[in-house]
Amino acid sequence: MSLNHEEIFNSQIKISGSHSSVSFDSRCIRTYKDGELLLELPHLWSRDNCPCDDCRVVATQEKSFILSSVPSDICPSEVKLHDDFLLIDWPDGHQSSFNLNDVLSLSVPRHSAPKSWGADFLPDYFNWNDFLKDDSRTCLALESFLANGVIVIDKAPVEPDSLELLAPRLGPIREVLFERIHNVSVDTHVYNVAHTPMALPPHNDFASYSFPPSAQALHMLVNEAEGGNSIIVDAWAIASQIREEMPSHFAVLCDFMVPFREFDECNETYAVAPIIKCDAKGEIESVRFSNQLMQMIDPNQKGIEQFYLAYHDLCTRITDVQNKRSFRLEGGQILLVAAHRVLHARESFVPQGKRHLQDAYFELDNIANKLILLKNKLSL
Repeated sequence: MSLNHEEIFNSQIKISGSHSSVSFDSRCIRTYKDGELLLELPHLWSRDNCPCDDCRVVATQEKSFILSSVPSDICPSEVKLHDDFLLIDWPDGHQSSFNLNDVLSLSVPRHSAPKSWGADFLPDYFNWNDFLKDDSRTCLALESFLANGVIVIDKAPVEPDSLELLAPRLGPIREVLFERIHNVSVDTHVYNVAHTPMALPPHNDFASYSFPPSAQALHMLVNEAEGGNSIIVDAWAIASQIREEMPSHFAVLCDFMVPFREFDECNETYAVAPIIKCDAKGEIESVRFSNQLMQMIDPNQKGIEQFYLAYHDLCTRITDVQNKRSFRLEGGQILLVAAHRVLHARESFVPQGKRHLQDAYFELDNIANKLILLKNKLSL
């Protein structure tokens, strides 16, 4: 039988658990194991994260307590340990109980860290039917995708708009201008170099959006043309190289604002943003690169000379053959890329045989969510 807070608080205190002692002062609570500091919890954190039913919406487990309802200098009146439970009495009579192992688990990343590509890296291939129907195979595919930023789904249908069938695994298609599912062929509406037989340099699509799509599925319906190999480039790895070898270039690429535009006779998307974006921890979050969508920069913009030196360095690395992975995408194969990390490209081709590709956009958050849901389902 589990104990409620009052029963735990009033029972005999045990110190046989992993958290052997606790102390607090006017600033925070500290727990120790074998004399070593294990956790340091600011009082506002402890009050804000109280997991009791009075502080949560029971049906949804959302927080109902709001921090402004207590003073900023709040301090417990008493703190105790019972096994691995931290028990807190507050001056207003409220009581909080934390399982400290749950608190420690907060430092474990929710998703696996991205993996580096080896010199001979090529994406993993997964069968279309398995991906849609076999939860365990889908988990393997999504784990590979989130780790490497790219997979290929093989033996897919070659009927147009089959990308709609991926929604149960990848989440809903993110609609953008210029068609829900894009047709890339020399016979279709030409508003981009992709619709020609010319080589297409490494890029991510819709750099012209303030928040470009974070995942892209490129579905080859038929490929009878000579040439036209697909190319992928790990832009995060290149950005990391620049940060290590040329930190001044990296700083410029993180700060200098660059205009991007995609348009046709009916639509226009336009965004101005740095090429590299990092999160609050300094981890690379996205690389926005599109030679064809990048617009002319005002030559009076401050720092433009330093930007072009850094941009030249970036372009040189992105187009370096050592950083490219090349393979042929056949009819019935889908290349899925994490578009904020992996740039995709295409060699030129001879348009004597039919070559028709469709692509659509998804969101990485939805894909990561699907992996968690499938893992939870498989663990039941």
